[in-house]
Amino acid sequence: QVQFVESGGDLVQPGGSLRLSCVASGSIFSIYRMGWYRQAPGKERELVATITNGGSKNYADSVKGRFTIYRDNAKKMVSLQMHSLKPEDTAVYYCNADPYYSDYADAWGQGTQVTVSS
Repeated sequence: QVQFVESGGDLVQPGGSLRLSCVASGSIFSIYRMGWYRQAPGKERELVATITNGGSKNYADSVKGRFTIYRDNAKKMVSLQMHSLKPEDTAVYYCNADPYYSDYADAWGQGTQVTVSS
């Protein structure tokens, strides 16, 4: 069973940038679409960005134009470059397959905290 480990979260001022990384314990080559999710306090987990094995990317409207997702199957890594961060981006960020509920429901990592505040 693949497990994911996220890192790169930090406290950053509004308008700042961060790059999050996610490393898998096993191969992600067979996972067609990987995603970054986030969960803010008191809110449900939401999918913010996805990338397929072919490199097709999709973003939630709330992050479009500010976030970029990357994938490196050889390094078993998925990254999220975030620019122009806003206080509403504050959340714990996770990576996982999209969809996750069939084969990767137990693959969640601890996440990485992103706090955007002045």
